[in-house]
Amino acid sequence: MKFKHTFHVFVDNFSITYKQLLYRFIIILVAAAIGITCLYPFVKEFINSDALNLLTANIKNYFSSFLDGEVSSIANTSLAIRDAYDKLIELFKTRITEIVLMGLLILLLYVVQKWFAGLGNYATAVLINDKMALRAKSPFVGTMISHLKEASIYNLIYVPLTILYDIVVYGVLFVILFFMLNGIRFFLINMFLFSLMTVMAAALKMTFTCDWLPALIRGKTNNRQAIKLSFSRKGKDSLNIYSNFIVLVLLIIGVNAAAAIFTLGVGALITIPASYVILICFEFVNYYDREDIRYFIDKNTIVKPDKERVLTREEFFTGTGGENP
Repeated sequence: MKFKHTFHVFVDNFSITYKQLLYRFIIILVAAAIGITCLYPFVKEFINSDALNLLTANIKNYFSSFLDGEVSSIANTSLAIRDAYDKLIELFKTRITEIVLMGLLILLLYVVQKWFAGLGNYATAVLINDKMALRAKSPFVGTMISHLKEASIYNLIYVPLTILYDIVVYGVLFVILFFMLNGIRFFLINMFLFSLMTVMAAALKMTFTCDWLPALIRGKTNNRQAIKLSFSRKGKDSLNIYSNFIVLVLLIIGVNAAAAIFTLGVGALITIPASYVILICFEFVNYYDREDIRYFIDKNTIVKPDKERVLTREEFFTGTGGENP
């Protein structure tokens, strides 16, 4: 039933997708402008370097000789490619400081971009919760501004933890599959295993952060209590949520890939922001079900738990009382 209710809540809040699209587009545009401005001088110098031009020219000559059947010149061209490659490496060695600084800048831009995107996700979560609890239609920008403090604190904790998780887990998976298990000669098998484990790792992360955001917004808890709540779920419930997230992640990957391929990327403008919205919808549906709270899935339908805890008048109008006594 969680999938069914999630889909209904997603459709009921589909207009948020366009707000997410515009907000994320602005973030990416600003980050790209800053990155290009800072990196352009070095990239231009690298592209115009004699070492790179020599390497490119020799590679073209190699393929031309191969296609023309000039076997005698292939060996000399191969040596020329090796020499040009060595010169390019020497160029990199002389600019190692600039390369490290560029890498740090890209990492910083990525972290800041994720932080601002998290503000948008927090506002999206508030809008979804308002619709599910009270059928209220709140403005996206106004909600983001009014919840800026809470969203900033949440993202200062959540963003670094998730980035660290991604770097460690996916880095370890890559090293294991493509370096330590190099005895597996079939590249497609390695790619399949890496994709499978990536999906499982992403679903695992979302399983143990699933209740964090809803607990902050619907339950009115602080971050410490919300994190504790996320890890206090019983084993069977965690396994059920984990399997649901695996299916959701696979569906999202499939839909986004299909949109990118069959619409030449145009459809991805909708499916990518919609992916964030539907994941947040699932988190809130799961939280409402867990805490036995009734909620709207559309304007005419209310989902009532088997054992509903009746909220007080104050809890109803303030949106508090998310947890069972």
